[in-house]
Amino acid sequence: MSTTSVTGALSPIRGEPPTSAAHDEFVSTGHAPARGVRRVVADSWRRSRRSGVDPERPAPPVDVSAADLAGLRSEHPFAAVLPVVRRLLLDGDPAWVAALTDASGRLLWVGGDRGVRRAVEAAGFVEGAVWREDCAGTNAPGTALATGRDVQVIGSEHWARPVQPWNCAAVPVHDVHGTVLGVLDVTGGPPVATSMAMRLVRATAAAVEATIAAGTGRAAPATPAPPAPLLRVLGSQGGTVVVDGTAHRLSRRHAEILLLLAEHPAGLAADELAVLLSEHELSAVTVRAEVSRLRRAVGPLLSESRPYRLTRAIRSDVDTVRSALALGDVAEAIGSYTGPVLPRSAAPGVERVRAAVADEVRAAVLASHDPHLIVRWAASDEGADDWDAWRALAAASAPGSAGQLRAHAQLSRLEAELGPPRGAPARPSPGRG
Repeated sequence: MSTTSVTGALSPIRGEPPTSAAHDEFVSTGHAPARGVRRVVADSWRRSRRSGVDPERPAPPVDVSAADLAGLRSEHPFAAVLPVVRRLLLDGDPAWVAALTDASGRLLWVGGDRGVRRAVEAAGFVEGAVWREDCAGTNAPGTALATGRDVQVIGSEHWARPVQPWNCAAVPVHDVHGTVLGVLDVTGGPPVATSMAMRLVRATAAAVEATIAAGTGRAAPATPAPPAPLLRVLGSQGGTVVVDGTAHRLSRRHAEILLLLAEHPAGLAADELAVLLSEHELSAVTVRAEVSRLRRAVGPLLSESRPYRLTRAIRSDVDTVRSALALGDVAEAIGSYTGPVLPRSAAPGVERVRAAVADEVRAAVLASHDPHLIVRWAASDEGADDWDAWRALAAASAPGSAGQLRAHAQLSRLEAELGPPRGAPARPSPGRG
């Protein structure tokens, strides 16, 4: 597959990628131009900057031995799907490489065009390297993990300049319970900047998920129960529910209703649901109309009788975070927490869930005293102005390290802009722990 033939036949993704001047401006000032930079990119740039990733010399860590990496690969569910990835993404010798990461952003497998592979290896895109945003800045695999969404990153949208000659498209891959197993990525030249490339990666990710689900089914009883419907609401303006393998896009209101019913498995009367959906008076008639429209979208998942209840248990991405916290797996929890619950929702019931989940994740991260976890929280939009998080990072980082210096710089900025929190203790000087 030649670059000329592909780019001549396919259209680029919507929206112009930013010029290198826009990236230069953001690196220098921390402010993106008012226009010309996609929101997903600008948000990722902010997280990358807060994480302290050097845009000139990124250093994605390779902190496992070859033997350990081989063990990680053999134990991962992706071990069984490599033939699917090769067949769908690499047959025909396209001018790109395909990669699979685990849920931590570590590249488990990279294959494809030899020339492209040698070139991206020079930027640290090698098997075993961790390409989360806090390690490598804005890039499709890392940003897909950070947002829980499909992402295409084009040229100068990358945070690190050594990666800017390339384009990449990535899609998170889930197991049957909705847990993120990792990310499928394609990286290369102009062909990867097309909408067709993004559709191809999405289709391959769906095939990978189906293959993994089929493997799970073979190991199960002869008539396994279908997987529980999955509701995704973290970091999402609306939401998505997957029922029996079919994804349904939801409006914000319908996502609110499903989340509230999932939180109240015994069911909710129309007037109870109205109170949870709006702090203003919301009539039962309006609620019934919304539920009726939602039922047309998701079918028998909603009961016909009242009070309104779900006919099948739904597992949400919020539950995935809670489960990880319950097991004490803080790394898994913050990796699964891709943003606030329905961040633009003003429904009182949703606001309570949103605040509770964010508080639980934050508390677990700060209690971990792990600088790698704390910096991931501090780099998020919720943690950017979190005095306690930056102070915890300063205390947890090695004296005089880049992490400690960055934490003190952020604390100084917060003091200058907001003043120190009431009753805040004096912070230690940089280099003194």
